[in-house]
Amino acid sequence: MSRNEKNVGLTRDEENEVSERQGLRSLQVFEVVRQEGVEELSRPIQSLFWSGIAAGLALSLSIYCTAFLHHALAESPLRSMLESFGYSVGFVIVILGRLQLFTENTITVVLPVLTDCSRFRMQRTARLRAIVFAANMIGTLISALVATLGAILPPEQLEAALAVSQHLLEYSALQTLLYGIPAGFIVASIVWLMPSSKGSEFWIIVTLTYMIALGGLTHVVAGSTEWFLLALAGEMSWVRAVLAGVLPALVGNVIGGTGLFALITYAQVKNEI
Repeated sequence: MSRNEKNVGLTRDEENEVSERQGLRSLQVFEVVRQEGVEELSRPIQSLFWSGIAAGLALSLSIYCTAFLHHALAESPLRSMLESFGYSVGFVIVILGRLQLFTENTITVVLPVLTDCSRFRMQRTARLRAIVFAANMIGTLISALVATLGAILPPEQLEAALAVSQHLLEYSALQTLLYGIPAGFIVASIVWLMPSSKGSEFWIIVTLTYMIALGGLTHVVAGSTEWFLLALAGEMSWVRAVLAGVLPALVGNVIGGTGLFALITYAQVKNEI
């Protein structure tokens, strides 16, 4: 029996109530995300830039809040599990605050290109992603500089931030890239889930980003705060921070968000568009 046949005899209000309970169909979710991407592509450069810097600053809080919990739970046998909740803080601010985060754009602004692969759309997408990525990196670098040189954190909290970042010293460039693939997929899935979350946005963001931290995965924007902190503390060179940290994580997140999630979601609805 089709969905329409099930709804025969219902009033319009009853149909809407049934539709809400059933949730959005994949094609509807696709269109919501695609339309959001179209709107983002039309935003002025200055707006994208400042929103991207704000996102970089806000997402660095994921590392600092993880560090706060790391320090506070020093005597707890569950510290490694509980401190990962701090990682979700920056993502909640950025996503609910509608700030420009590069890894969200691995799917949001790609869907309009998949449905209309024109030169104009491709240029606009490349422009937006370049601006947002650069702005995110500027934001996290400013945050790391102020935290390290500006004395805005107590010394013990700064030490905790370095402590929670040191696991990245063990990753090779290839590992950083590979661990970035599932992280990119997870962030893209958050974007996909938001239109049908119906008031559960907070818990979706917290649950999925918590898994990024708990799994030791690499996110290019949040991770850049850690790589910059380590470089400023002299625990790794700037060359290694960029070439074995930021750039491999960038590639991995793009593969996971665009190469896997965006293409799969497009594939499932392309014949319905």
